[in-house]
Amino acid sequence: MNQLTGTVLSGSNNVFEVESFSEDDGSFIIRSCALKSKRLKSDKKYYNPLAPGDVVQIEVDSLEDKKGQITALVPRKNEFVRWNVKGRSPQLLAANLDYVILVTTPEEPDFRPRFIDRELAQAERQGIEPVILINKCDLEGSQDESFLKYVSIWEKLGYKVMKISAKTGEGMVEFAHFIQNKLCALVGQSGVGKSSLVNVLDSTVVLKTGSLSKKYGKGSHTTTKGTLLRIKLNESLTGGIQGAVASIIDTPGVRRFVLHDIESKDLALYFREMSPLVGKCNFGLSCTHINEKGCKILEAVESGQISRERYENWKKISEEIKTGSWTD
Repeated sequence: MNQLTGTVLSGSNNVFEVESFSEDDGSFIIRSCALKSKRLKSDKKYYNPLAPGDVVQIEVDSLEDKKGQITALVPRKNEFVRWNVKGRSPQLLAANLDYVILVTTPEEPDFRPRFIDRELAQAERQGIEPVILINKCDLEGSQDESFLKYVSIWEKLGYKVMKISAKTGEGMVEFAHFIQNKLCALVGQSGVGKSSLVNVLDSTVVLKTGSLSKKYGKGSHTTTKGTLLRIKLNESLTGGIQGAVASIIDTPGVRRFVLHDIESKDLALYFREMSPLVGKCNFGLSCTHINEKGCKILEAVESGQISRERYENWKKISEEIKTGSWTD
C-alpha cells in the first residue's frame, strides 16, 4: 500500500482532509483520510486528536486515490491549545506554527485586553511567538486613550503589534510581507474580522463573513472549524510580485479564551515582565505577589517597571484559574 506524508488541512469526527505532494506530476493532492492508528483514536488527552498544521503518515486507498487512512502523527514542533469548556478537555487549534496571530479590535467588538493577555500567556506556555494584530484601525476607537496605552504596554514588553484595516487596506502590505512563506494561525474572539482579513489577502479564497450581533456586540460564528488555507497573496500587496504565498490557519472565533495547563501559582511565569522576578521575593516561590512584604513583583509595580494594568489583569486571570469562572 502507498505510504505518504501529508499535512492536515481540516477535519472533524475522526475524518481529516490531508494534503500531500505527488512526485508523479509535482502537484498537491487533498485526500479524505480516516484515523487508522488506535493510539490516535484512543488518545483522550485532547478534545480533537489532530489539528490543522499537523504532519501525518497516511496510507492511500488502493481503490480510491482521493481517500486514505492516517497511520501515525509526526512529532509536533509546537501546538496552540485552549480549554474547551463545553467538551471539558483541551482543544488543539493549530500545530507546527511559525507565529500565532492574536487578532483584536479597538471596538466592534469591544477591546478586551484581558482576552489578549490570556492568549499571550498560553502562547508563552506553548513556546510559540505571538503577534498582536489589531484590525479595524479605521474606527474611532483606535484613537481611544486607554486603547493606545495598553497597546503601548504590549509593545514595550517586546511583543510585535501590527495595526491594520481589512476594510481600508491600511497596514495590509506590511502584514502580507510578514506572513509570506510562513505558517500562522489567526486566533481571536468572534467578530474581529479574521475571515475578512483572509479575503483581502487572497481574493480567490471566499470565506463567509458574519455581521456583528448588535444585541450583544459580539460576532457571529462564521468559521465553525479550523482550516489551513494556502494563500496566494494578491499582487497588489506584494508590489506586483507573482506567486507569493502564505499558509494561514483560520480558527473558529470564541467568546471566551480559557487557559489550559497553567496553574494559578505558575501564571507569573508566562507574563514576561514578571517571570524574571519569580522566586526572588522574600518568601521565594511561596509568595502570592498580592500583599507580601519584600515581594519583588509588587515592588516592580510600585516603581512602574511592571504596568499596573497588566498586574491587575494577572490578578484577575489568576482568580479565574482558581474559580473556573471566566468573565471577560
